[in-house]
Amino acid sequence: MSDHAHDRDRTAIEALDRLRAALAGHGITLPSLDLHLPSYAGTYRTPPLIALGNCNPATAHRLADALGER
Repeated sequence: MSDHAHDRDRTAIEALDRLRAALAGHGITLPSLDLHLPSYAGTYRTPPLIALGNCNPATAHRLADALGER
């Protein structure tokens, strides 16, 4: 796997972890919140999707930012 592919994986995992933590800060747990496996296993040039109703890592970061503001 190329470094670029690892960067995409890392981007998605960081977004997932950040969103999960932000939700937990509000007492919210989404049991199905995870990486969207078909997009994770693919050879796409974009980061894998985050499955919560499927959103991309950038959207996950925006959700985390919004939840982080009180």
